[in-house]
Amino acid sequence: MAPMYMCFVFACFTLVPLVTASGILVNRLPWRLTAINGFSWANCDAETLPGKIQSLTLLPDPLMIPGEITVCTILNTTVLLTAPVKIQVTAEKEVMGEWLKIPCLDNFGSCTYDDFCDILDDLIPPGQLCPEPLHTYGLPCHCPFKQGSYYLPVTSFEVPSLSIPSWFSKGNYRLKIVVSNGDQEIGCAKLTFSLAGTYI
Repeated sequence: MAPMYMCFVFACFTLVPLVTASGILVNRLPWRLTAINGFSWANCDAETLPGKIQSLTLLPDPLMIPGEITVCTILNTTVLLTAPVKIQVTAEKEVMGEWLKIPCLDNFGSCTYDDFCDILDDLIPPGQLCPEPLHTYGLPCHCPFKQGSYYLPVTSFEVPSLSIPSWFSKGNYRLKIVVSNGDQEIGCAKLTFSLAGTYI
């Protein structure tokens, strides 16, 4: 569904603290993200919900940063989505073979966003053209999202060098993203990937 695409980049780079045997330890040293490896996705609801990812391709693998990324996706929703659109993200990191839940810190991690429509309005003020490549292909970037299919053809763009807090530490991650509208669950997706980087 359209909100799932819009929140993908926002969600897959959620806050990732360093983890020790005694618990969660946040390391705030500057860290440069250099690669995203092994990206995969799945609908986590047996595709019974009204919104789903029909296809999603993210290339190359690994994605080197800085570097060129190629994206292609088809998202479907059989219902109209109006504000508020709630996004629930559960983020986990693999540590010594176990998956540990990452807490919600500074609005990143395993967080609930009560109205993603408001977030979109803050990022892209209403009345402003949607950023590329959404504008070129007529894809919306504000609520409401009409029922139907949202198709982003094969599109390439440059990802710049990213210097970020070491909350985004190297390792394996998985995200569960649940989209709901009012009391109705609209869609659910699972993303897995690995991050690589260096301290600066």
